[in-house]
Amino acid sequence: MKEDDSTQVTLNQLQVHVKDMKQWQSTEDFAGRLEDLKTLPALYRHALNELENKIDVVKTEWQVRDGYSPIEHVKSRIKEPKSILRKMERKGHPFTLENMEQHIHDIAGMRIVCAFVKDIYRLVDHLCVREDLRVLEIKDYIAQPKPNGYQSLHVIVAIPLVLLEGTRWVKAEIQLRTLAMDFWASMEHILYYKFDKQLPPHVAEELKEAARAADELDQRMLRLRREILELSEGSRGADKLAEE
Repeated sequence: MKEDDSTQVTLNQLQVHVKDMKQWQSTEDFAGRLEDLKTLPALYRHALNELENKIDVVKTEWQVRDGYSPIEHVKSRIKEPKSILRKMERKGHPFTLENMEQHIHDIAGMRIVCAFVKDIYRLVDHLCVREDLRVLEIKDYIAQPKPNGYQSLHVIVAIPLVLLEGTRWVKAEIQLRTLAMDFWASMEHILYYKFDKQLPPHVAEELKEAARAADELDQRMLRLRREILELSEGSRGADKLAEE
């Protein structure tokens, strides 16, 4: 496979990323494991490309069939090697390629932003019945928001890659949000790092209130959408009777 230039990671870069992780550097085959990591970004990038193509087809089909697509926009990223290795350290897993593939599920990440909550569940239902990927895990932070107010629906999927040595299933995490949820999460992220990950109590409480407001906005827009659809259906029915 030809590697994307943006996904190539040199051995020197990886050594810099983990220079302060002494327990890994002391292992005899540390350099060999770093060499294994060089192929990792390209593998996950190809998996993301496959997933992006599948979502694009779904978006197009819904647009043609329903007249609009519930998917507003899609964003993808490959987790930085430094973040991968630090996450393994936090989880307490030995530094091996096998452990990364087994325990780190968000090396490849996709965020799908939808107009309405209803569309999020509609898309997840569709993913669950597809034969060209596997849904491994669902975490519903919409039904059960995190304590700080965060709302999103996380889905871990496996995407098949047909390689020379056979089919390999590569994991990716999909985060599904509404526009309101995505705006809140972006602002929370900015504030979180502005205050060096230690939010003052009054700021944390304001964020929770903002999350509740975002949820109320989603519910209000969903009601408006339902009302507009009902009015539209009634208008078409009246026009049809008039023609008869």
